Amino acid sequence: MILDKHTAIKTAELLLQINAIKLRPENPFTWASGWKSPIYCDNRIVLSYPVIRNYIKEEIAKQVEDLYGKPDIIAGVATGAIGIGVLVAEYLGLPFIYVRPEAKSHGRQNQIEGLLEQDKTVVVIEDLISTGKSSLNAVDALIENGAKIKGMIAIFTYGFDIAMENFSKKEVDLHTLSDYENLIQQASDTNYIKEEQLQTLLEWRQNPSQWKP
Repeated sequence: MILDKHTAIKTAELLLQINAIKLRPENPFTWASGWKSPIYCDNRIVLSYPVIRNYIKEEIAKQVEDLYGKPDIIAGVATGAIGIGVLVAEYLGLPFIYVRPEAKSHGRQNQIEGLLEQDKTVVVIEDLISTGKSSLNAVDALIENGAKIKGMIAIFTYGFDIAMENFSKKEVDLHTLSDYENLIQQASDTNYIKEEQLQTLLEWRQNPSQWKP
């Protein structure tokens, strides 16, 4: 869910500005899932731009407080949300932990890195939501280790129906700074993309798993 339209548009504008989001309808990307996509999002690059990372940090922190008050802990989903999660936790003066996709096969075999005590309230920070599978895997790990999840805040979501269904089934509250709809609107309004590219991006969004260039 988008809380603030101005924030959604501004975030989309900044992500486009630094090429965190690449639109390439004429030469699609191939995702790890095998899906062909005219768009690729890499929000890690935000960390390389101090002014933009501060904006993202402050907007996420504001939403954490507006939606959930102050949780006991901020958790980042590895690896994409570790950096921004640390910045949010620092800004709010809260402890930080992060969650690996799976437990390490060596050492202490941790999946969660950092101190998580039983019954602590946690807000999870994510950089990107696609199907939601990896994000909710992190939530499951936190719950299994005694956390009380207040919700998740991400920088960007593609807004897939499957993601909304997955979050609904798990009863996890999700909010994002921006989404695909606002991104495409911003890209079109600023002539970042041409009309024929816009049509391709809209068609892909309707059925991404079956889309072919």
